[in-house]
Amino acid sequence: MAASVKPDQVKSSLPTHQQPSKEAVELDFLKNVTAWPSTPPLPLNFSWKDSSDPRHSTFTVLPKRAGGQWHVGDELGVLIKMYNFHGKPKKSGGDFLLARLHSPSLLAGVAGKVVDHLNGSYSALFPLLWEGNVQVQVVLVHSSEAVTVLQQLNRMQPHRIYFQSLFRSGSLTETTTCNVYINASQQQVCNYTDLHTGEQWFCYKPKKLSCDARVTHAMGGFKKNITHQEEMLFQSGINMKVSIPPSTHPNISVHPREDQTRVISDIVRTEPSGYYYHGAWRPLDGTKVHQFNSSSAVSQCLRGKGLYLFGDSTIRQWFEYFLASFPGLKNFDLHSSKQGGPLLALDYPNNILVTYRCHGPPIRSYPIPVTQLRYVANELDHIEGGPNTVVVIGVWAHFGSFPVDVYIRRMQNIRKAVVRLLSRAPRTMVVIRTGNPKTLYVDGILSNSDWYSIQRDKLLRAVFKGLDVHLVHAWDMVLAHQLPHNLHPQPPIIKNMIDVLLSYICPPPTDQTRGNH
Repeated sequence: MAASVKPDQVKSSLPTHQQPSKEAVELDFLKNVTAWPSTPPLPLNFSWKDSSDPRHSTFTVLPKRAGGQWHVGDELGVLIKMYNFHGKPKKSGGDFLLARLHSPSLLAGVAGKVVDHLNGSYSALFPLLWEGNVQVQVVLVHSSEAVTVLQQLNRMQPHRIYFQSLFRSGSLTETTTCNVYINASQQQVCNYTDLHTGEQWFCYKPKKLSCDARVTHAMGGFKKNITHQEEMLFQSGINMKVSIPPSTHPNISVHPREDQTRVISDIVRTEPSGYYYHGAWRPLDGTKVHQFNSSSAVSQCLRGKGLYLFGDSTIRQWFEYFLASFPGLKNFDLHSSKQGGPLLALDYPNNILVTYRCHGPPIRSYPIPVTQLRYVANELDHIEGGPNTVVVIGVWAHFGSFPVDVYIRRMQNIRKAVVRLLSRAPRTMVVIRTGNPKTLYVDGILSNSDWYSIQRDKLLRAVFKGLDVHLVHAWDMVLAHQLPHNLHPQPPIIKNMIDVLLSYICPPPTDQTRGNH
């Protein structure tokens, strides 16, 4: 049996006379990665019309500092000014804005970098990466007042998504509530904390059955406990994910690069991971992406390899894409849950194996047998690894409703397992898929808003920084694309993600190596 564990008990508080441990220092560092400008508390007589209104707000494309024409390699600046629904200027920061520069006719786009000036104004910065007419788009995802509510929810209501387990012994069954945190003062609990990773999970003990009789895990439901005025801060088409109008024409014409000797990666200061051009993703870290447009090209790349996909439904989507797009891969029916897996596909002639397995609690799903509920870190410890092994990890979408400590602990455990894997099998390839923005609606955002997702995205990048792993930058790839945001991005975006993955596995020959092939 376990005592109750509450959110404030996982903070890194230590007696003042002790030196902070390495883990505590890292926890504090990672929490700072997600630091957000302070947003004001909402007064009791608060009206949602005092909050940021995208339609009253404006953005202005700033002229080039040195004057003259815009060229590839320049940095474009945009000034954004926020107003409330009464048309009064905002005086503080904390709004969540996204910005994109794009050319619809060229199927080109790049994410912008937004800078909060903490006084109601913001800047968006864009690298100019291609010639032609480009246009700016700025979107208010959430007002600063909405961010206040989202912060309070994770602090005060981390149990708002709850889970259930079925217990069975013969013909006798019981169902109880489960979670990362649970109130043990109400009744006895079953402690399912993982012995290897220390990941915590608890269920209320059934009245008649033992803790060993647990057979399934499933999402139980969602408790929406906010005021009417707070809910009005999350209105689709009004104050949530709505474009801000330009005060001047948002289009500019970009001319060829003036300094032809400089490569694009040398002139980009705003740090996007890449951009689209003619619908194809071009990373800015030097990775050359090859377009894998035929089954034979994919089969040739993956011949003799095993792909192990771990994570949430945004990674299962990759498994499904492989199956749908490459006829050589055949699904092997394991009679398992279509949501959680395990799923298995084989290409016998080319000796290709592709598997998928969901991550452990708090996975939100239809009932999954607890025998198939595994933590990614433990699964990685059972992979031999080597030059023919590719591991793909995508764990982010199910952690939005919890304090960041829960996600940090999960990522740290996965990182340790990745380090162990790469130590015993250095030629193993490990690929991490980041989170991405999605369609927002009120019930969904209270558990998985883009604001929660971008925090976890920053944490994921910080945790794996410096490791010999590859990132698929799903956040930028969805934000820069012309298609609407979706938790499960549409096929053209997934195609680009798979092309990036396959280009990591089978890099196209460089000019120096081309003659050897």
